[in-house]
Amino acid sequence: MPEPLTPTVGWGVLHLFCHVGPLTEADEVAAAVKAAEADGVQVVSAAMLGHKADLALMALGEDLWRLRQLQTDVTAAGLEVVDSYVSLTEISEYAQGVPDEMKEARLHPQLPPEGKPAFCFYPMSKRRGDVSNWFTLPYDDRKELMYAHGASGRKFAGRVLQVITGSTGVDDFEWGVTLFAVHPDDLKEVVYTMRFDEASALYAEFGPFYTGMVAPLPDVLRAVTGG
Repeated sequence: MPEPLTPTVGWGVLHLFCHVGPLTEADEVAAAVKAAEADGVQVVSAAMLGHKADLALMALGEDLWRLRQLQTDVTAAGLEVVDSYVSLTEISEYAQGVPDEMKEARLHPQLPPEGKPAFCFYPMSKRRGDVSNWFTLPYDDRKELMYAHGASGRKFAGRVLQVITGSTGVDDFEWGVTLFAVHPDDLKEVVYTMRFDEASALYAEFGPFYTGMVAPLPDVLRAVTGG
């Protein structure tokens, strides 16, 4: 592969949402993921519900070329990538003062979290409309709104782990939000609750939601291929 292309801070994150086809070789998909993991890439696998995709692979790693190789390999194994999302781990501009261990958890998360098999992903942006424009608010106002938004999320500690990755300039939305929860209704409750926060109610725009169940890749492949 070419010389590694790495962020100056954090990791690259690639969400692949795939359909299984008649030419899909489950053993080859598993081999592609295993090879990526041997190169230091974390890969989270989830079986998807609904028609949008059969399975999701969330890959996190330092080298973007290695993430591209994983995409190439699973496609060669017969998966059809029907949607994707590209982002980078980051520390929010409103969270620069958090302890170092919290910064490390955001830049280099260890996934998937134990005991939280319910999975959801959606992209989001802040609104830039004529009336509600997040980017014209003074920094201190934005910071206060995000603190209140974060306080709502912390009420779900232990039930939901939220992984927010930045995608301004690298994909269609500004952030990717990946949720891992104990129960599927935890996903519903946390998103509903946080939409009442002013930061969301006035300024948030959401993309499509993908929902499923996190499991080891052999279990996911059996579930989606019927094998």
